[in-house]
Parts: sequence; C-alpha cells; structure tokens
Amino acid sequence: MAMKLRGAGMNSFLVIEKSEGIGGTWWENRYPGCACDIPSHLYSFSFDLNPKWSRMFAGRKEIQEYLEESVDRHGIRDRIRLKTQLREAVWDEDAGLWHATLGDGATVDARVIVSGMGALHVPRYPEIRGIERFEGASFHSATWDSTVDLTGKDVAVIGTGASSIQFVPEIAAQAGRLRLFQRTAPWIVPKLDHAIGERWRSRFGRIPGLMRAYRTLLFWMLEIRVLGFLKKGWLRRQGEKEARKHLAAQVTDPEMRARLTPTYEFGCKRVLISNDFYPTLARENVELITEPIQEMCAHSIVTGDGIERPVDVVIYGTGFRVTDMLLGTRIVGRDGVEIHDAWKERVAAFLGITVAGFPNFFLLLGPNTGLGHNSVVLMIEAQVRYVMSCLGMMQRRGQRVMEVRETSQRRFAERIREKLAGTVWIAGGCRSWYQDQRTGESPVVWPGSVVDYRRQTRSASAGDYLFGKGRAT
Repeated sequence: MAMKLRGAGMNSFLVIEKSEGIGGTWWENRYPGCACDIPSHLYSFSFDLNPKWSRMFAGRKEIQEYLEESVDRHGIRDRIRLKTQLREAVWDEDAGLWHATLGDGATVDARVIVSGMGALHVPRYPEIRGIERFEGASFHSATWDSTVDLTGKDVAVIGTGASSIQFVPEIAAQAGRLRLFQRTAPWIVPKLDHAIGERWRSRFGRIPGLMRAYRTLLFWMLEIRVLGFLKKGWLRRQGEKEARKHLAAQVTDPEMRARLTPTYEFGCKRVLISNDFYPTLARENVELITEPIQEMCAHSIVTGDGIERPVDVVIYGTGFRVTDMLLGTRIVGRDGVEIHDAWKERVAAFLGITVAGFPNFFLLLGPNTGLGHNSVVLMIEAQVRYVMSCLGMMQRRGQRVMEVRETSQRRFAERIREKLAGTVWIAGGCRSWYQDQRTGESPVVWPGSVVDYRRQTRSASAGDYLFGKGRAT
C-alpha cells in the first residue's frame, strides 16, 4: 500500500507496525523450518519480481529479506514507524477525520485509515483443563523461544497444522522424546521443492520476460485448483488420491496410516505440503498420540485413556485466531458504533475492503478474501489497487469522505453466503479455522477464483458509495 501511495505521488502517509522489524508474519514467525507453501516466484509483488529466489518454496529468512529490500527499493523506510501498535481509532463526523491512539498513548489524525493487519498474527491456544498448572517451558510456534534448549528433553507438540508439520521434523532429532498430540489428521501432499540453480537465477535476472512467464505458468497451475474446492468433481478426487498415495508411500504401518487418514473431504481444512513429516513419525523417539488430552499437570499431560506422560516442554502448534479480525484494536465509526459490535451477527465488508458505517476506512485481507488455492499476495495487490481507485475518485470529485452503502455491502454478503454454501470449506465435513464457530459460516475464504476477484475489484464504482459527510443508506 505504501509503495503504491508513493508511486502515485501521495506522500502524506504513515505506516505503523507493531513489531520491531519489517515483514509481518515473516518477521514474527521464527520457528525452525518456517517456509512458505506457495511457490516463491508467485509469493512476491508483481511490480517487484525477484530473480534471486534460491528455492521453489522460500524460507522465512529469504522472504523477510526480500521484503526489506523492497522497502528500500521503493523508498518508504522513512515512512514506517516500528514498535507502534494501533490501540484505537475513532471517527470524528464533524472534522471528517480519524483520531487514532497508538500503543504508547500518542495520537495521530488521519483522513484515511488502511488496515493491513493480516489474519495470522494472534496465536490461538487450546482450551485444556489445567493448562495454567504446567510448570515447564511452554510457547506457541508463532512466539518461538529459542532460549529453550530442547536437547534430550521430553517435548510435547500440540497440534498438527501447517506450522507443526514444518517444525516437528526439525526438532525431532534434538528432543529426547517428542510426543505429537493430534486432534485431527491433515491432508498432506508432496512438497515439490527444489533449489533454483545459479543458471536459472541468472536467466531470470537477465530476461525479466522469462521470469514473468514462469510466474504466469505457476499462477495458472494453482488457479485451476479452485474448481476442486468449489464443488465435488475430478479435481478434488485427484487431490485426495495424491494425498492417499503420498501417505501410503511414506507410512507402511496400517494402524499408523489409519490414524493419519483424515475423515473429512480433501480441502475442507488447509491442504498441507511436506516430504519429511510422515518419515519423522517413524523415528523411535517420536510418538503420535490421537487420544484427546484430558488435562495438563505440572510436569505431564494426561489423555482421555488415563495415560499420564511426562513432559518438560510444551510447544503449541495450534494456529491463529483467524476469524477474530482486528482483535485488540478498537475501531469506532459513525454514531459511536465499534466495528466488533457491527460484526456481532456476521463479519462482512464490501469486497472484503470497505464497511458500512466506517467512512474512509479500508481493509486489506478483510473478510472473505483469504485463499485456499493460490497466492494471497495477488489478493492484496487487487485490494490495494481498489483502495487507490477510491482515493483517486475522492480527489477527482473534490470530496473528503466516502462510505460504502449498506445496501451494496448487504448484497455482496448475501452473494458470498450463497457461493460458500456448497463449497468444501462449509460442506466438507470438518471444523476448521476457515469457519466462524458461532455461525458455521466462513468469514475468511474467497469462494471463487483470483481472476474473478481481480475483475470485481478492478476499480471502484461511485454507485456503491456515498460521498461528503452524508450517511449511507
């Protein structure tokens, strides 16, 4: 967003970042083996391609370095204030401004606020009886404590999601005993990872068109997969067949294979990629436990079958509070309405970007704009383009305020609900972080293709908005 503002000559902006460094989730997450599950050349800005990616699936350090370099290439570092959290933003109707209060108590007035808060930054901890009684070291994968020495320790890992299948193979050899507590088995397919040789990196650097063509190929290879998520058919069956074949090839024990086979449809939860997770479970010092956890004690975990296992360190690989958007931040719009109250019945935003009752407020990665099949960077770029279109529209019309009509937002929300109804995310037989546990609906995923979303967000339509200081109807 900052790069596009600067590129358009809009230089009166400030980026506030709660962390100590740039990179978002790639700054925060530092667990061993942390990497992206989208091909590197697609998980990058379309306007700032990187010929230097060293692997098909880049690790966190390389991604974070790329983001740092992009910041410097586009000259926005001086507009970023680190270690600064947005505590509250209140709309002033008379002034047509947002009054923002930062974490240190400082205040900032802004005509426009753009939220770039992603969904994967507030850790989710499991609800386990006695969790507070545990006296050993414990931490979430998103807040990895590198000062804790795992050598020879009895380590318990709770959860088998995207983070766990990356760090479990990395720490298994170090731990004396590693116990992996699985609530639900994930679908896992092979990770087609490989190093990108110097010859190809050189070609990509010398021939930008070749790199862009490669990126386009990757895009369409992933984009077609959305058909398998939207309805039952050949693609979904093929995905499940590939996952079952991968499991059978790497896990020879029938009983273990049964425990690792999901009971829900392929794609209902995030499909994971890994070549070393299943082999790790065959190590003598690794135990897969599928019995539910009954309680945690000072130095042990007790499962539902009454077995008590000693534990020195607990690592929570239990994901994030994805459906609790803008958690910890108070956004107050017209008539003193707080955004979480506006979202009490259903989390919704027009195109996932603008919310009725909250003028001059835009969301990046807002409701129903996450993906299960392609690079979310593509969605963010589409949203930034749309926000820039809105800002340009206000300038051209000589207006200081714009707000989405409630009718436009309601129609969009109903279309999303209808499209989601038959998808694997809702009807696939699982409970996942895609779903709001209160309603069973998904405020997270986009029920369509990236191509369709980019078409819908190509430019803002004045008919969906009211301008000036009038109230939306």
